[in-house]
Amino acid sequence: MELSGRTALVTGAARRIGRAIARGLATRGARVAVHYGRSAADAQALIDEIRAAGGTAEAFAADLADPAAVLALAARVEAELGPVDVLINNASVFYATPLETLGERELDDNLAINLKAPYLLSLRLGRAMRTRGAGKIVSIGDAGATHPYRDYLPYYVSKAGVVALTESLARALAPAVQVNCIAPGPILPPSGASAEDEARILARTPLARFGGPEAVVAAVVYLVENDFVTGTTLVVDGGRSLV
Repeated sequence: MELSGRTALVTGAARRIGRAIARGLATRGARVAVHYGRSAADAQALIDEIRAAGGTAEAFAADLADPAAVLALAARVEAELGPVDVLINNASVFYATPLETLGERELDDNLAINLKAPYLLSLRLGRAMRTRGAGKIVSIGDAGATHPYRDYLPYYVSKAGVVALTESLARALAPAVQVNCIAPGPILPPSGASAEDEARILARTPLARFGGPEAVVAAVVYLVENDFVTGTTLVVDGGRSLV
């Protein structure tokens, strides 16, 4: 699928990897719906940047923990930018959950944002894509879903679910819609990481560096533009999963 002239919705697009994805799609001619939760200023700065470069983008606020807000987001994007051709499920929550303090709330938080919202958006927009005869869905998982860190149990449960969602949707929406997942590894240093923390991460990464957001952008573009790849999880982790 050529991106020029297409409408793309990127969730969690105001910061970090999502921001780079939105910018990358806009650079290639897509009309980009920039979803954000609370980062309104960051989202507007991205919109201004895309427009200054000659692109088209609009910001859309929505609480992805609220199923009604998720479905309303899809409807608003369609009303303002037209039918969605490309859905990037990027928004995610990620915080430590030590086993001793784990309860139902932590699981609900992670599942709501990391799995249920992609599920609802993919069904709502994927069905419309299938009716029109074409579409792309790319969800951002995590390379750690198969090699999890300690103290992030609900997070990795939710990200493992994203892989299952991807494979199931790929079969359900074929042949019109291609559905894939990207599993990033050490793309950016964790927020608040010390120099020692970063060194430990890189010591366990064969390529010995952080990949940078553009590594994920390149993977997204590949999966959107290639019409013969579906149901796969593309690991972008500098070889971290080999260790």
